[in-house]
Amino acid sequence: MNDKQLVALQAAKYVQNGMLVGLGTGSTANYFIDELARLSREEGLKFTTVASSTISAQKAQSLNLPIVALEHISQIDLYVDGADEITPDKTLLKGRGSDLVKEKLLAKAAAQFIAVADASKLVSYIGQNFVIPIEVIPFAWQLAKKSLEDVGGQGDLRPNAAKDGFWVTSHGSYVLDMKFDKNLDANTLNRLINNTPGVVEHGIFYGLTDKILIATDGVVSEH
Repeated sequence: MNDKQLVALQAAKYVQNGMLVGLGTGSTANYFIDELARLSREEGLKFTTVASSTISAQKAQSLNLPIVALEHISQIDLYVDGADEITPDKTLLKGRGSDLVKEKLLAKAAAQFIAVADASKLVSYIGQNFVIPIEVIPFAWQLAKKSLEDVGGQGDLRPNAAKDGFWVTSHGSYVLDMKFDKNLDANTLNRLINNTPGVVEHGIFYGLTDKILIATDGVVSEH
């Protein structure tokens, strides 16, 4: 069993009967969804799910998990998802898969948000290994980019897979992939980007994480 699978199995232990559970997106989240299906099938655990992406929704449906649309909820009991970076103060960087908006909505709506990852995701500051994805309204991208450059950001629109146009998210936003001065802390960065007109959402999850489960060489630790 690999570390991603191990940490997902540990997170599934937090699911209780009657819960509304948010499903993350990505390789670690997929292991979590698989384990939920097993708990439902073999142990009779009863719960409802809501997905952070079309991909996760399709996986849940293929495993016959009960699922509700995001439009129909105002709060959830538990959200489990991976992260691209995790800092010592539990700030996350997410969104390379660009389902940022749904992911942050679920993180905010959850009574408990558990981030799951292997030790490779631990960093000393946000943006250490990856650019920060920032979703922008298409007609506002140049204005938003200029505003972000004015506070030290560097970057450009994310290209699409074919490299013949721009990446478009599931609800029609463009994505600016930006780097900032590492001396800007996550709280400051979060505030600066939030205050930029034209920005829909961004990948810094600040003050949203309740618990972090990290798997290292077959051992899961809780933070």
